[in-house]
Amino acid sequence: MKDTVYSITFGGIGGQGVLKASEICGWAALYAGYHIKKSEVHGMAQRGGSVESHLRFGKRVYSPLIVAGGADFLVCFHRDEQPRLKAFLKTGGTDMTDFLDKVQEAIDDPRSLNTALVGVLSPKLPIDEGCWMKAIETVFKPAIVAENKKVFLMGREIGRP
Repeated sequence: MKDTVYSITFGGIGGQGVLKASEICGWAALYAGYHIKKSEVHGMAQRGGSVESHLRFGKRVYSPLIVAGGADFLVCFHRDEQPRLKAFLKTGGTDMTDFLDKVQEAIDDPRSLNTALVGVLSPKLPIDEGCWMKAIETVFKPAIVAENKKVFLMGREIGRP
């Protein structure tokens, strides 16, 4: 395992599944053997307010918070949040917002946007597909696991180079 620490900022508005997406990614990293730290900001989320989550994983992580200019990836679920959160993205980092339109066109249910975007992100991270599947089984109720795996894999195909 390399000493690299991966830092991901997730952002959107209340009800978009920002925290669930961060949770999926965190569990997948944990199952892959990484040390993880996660933080959430969700004040007025139930009224459509901003929600963001910071996730960091690697061999050893000392803080869950990502400083401005420190994120390797920015995963925005709503275009209005992207300008505010872009300050977290480091020079040379990847803004996953560019995939937002393509994912929204590909999914049937807008509630699955979070899982699909995690799927888009997944090929860019050093985590095996089996760990992602196990993470989905961990965070979703059994009745919706199969559908979320399907949406994740669709997003994973979109995210492949």
